[in-house]
Amino acid sequence: MRLFFIDYAYFNKKCALISMGILISIFFLLSCTSTKSTTYFKNRYTTSTNVDAMLTTSKPIILRIQPSDMLAIVVSSLSEESNTIFNSLNSSSSATSQGGSNNDSQSVGYAVDLDGKVTLPLVGKIKLGGRTIEEASVFIKDQLARYIKEPAVHVRILNHKFTVIGEVNRPGIYNLTDNPITLPEVIGLVGELTVYGKRNSIKLIRTINNKREIVNIDLTSAQIFDSPYYFIENNDVVYVESYTGKYTSANRSLQVLPVALSITSTVLILFSFLK
Repeated sequence: MRLFFIDYAYFNKKCALISMGILISIFFLLSCTSTKSTTYFKNRYTTSTNVDAMLTTSKPIILRIQPSDMLAIVVSSLSEESNTIFNSLNSSSSATSQGGSNNDSQSVGYAVDLDGKVTLPLVGKIKLGGRTIEEASVFIKDQLARYIKEPAVHVRILNHKFTVIGEVNRPGIYNLTDNPITLPEVIGLVGELTVYGKRNSIKLIRTINNKREIVNIDLTSAQIFDSPYYFIENNDVVYVESYTGKYTSANRSLQVLPVALSITSTVLILFSFLK
């Protein structure tokens, strides 16, 4: 009569490996996501060289001072007293950030009234509305030359901003500087889209003449470089939608997880009886 002996050490090791294999399979099953449409700026036409295509780029709009703008007007001259008088309003006071990575602060500066005018020390009210920041700097310099020696003037707009929401890593409200910023730069600023972000259907909400315009933008197409929405403007809202697969994946996780845990529990129970 042949006797069979169970090597419990080997059996224990086998059960542990089976349980580990089940758990690893669960992990990959629940964490896998589609990488479809994650490539930016795809172009249909290629050349025989390493250059994919020579693309035209839209030009940024010329930024002009508007009513309700807040301006920083920095004045430098030979008179320290005059410098202090003009630059005292350019400091900003802290405020709670509305989101994102930028440190927001309350805009403190020279307010542009509804007539496009700004009140300056010594000079009084001057009209800056409709001028570019370069034109405004030259105009203010000419006005100040009658009161102080060799003035230098630099004008900036303080309260322009844009908002990014949806499937991005750092949604929030961001300051818009005087330098033009593009939509791809915005995507980099917010730390890229999440894996669920729809790169081929990004909504941009823009206010033009008190009317809101909503457009769909495809970041996977190289045509974005020639789009009139390539550059971000004041008060733009960028909304990144999510794929329905995000919710499908979540539902699948809820369905698979109990079954997987049940299988693992069964293996452990069998192991305890055999032991």
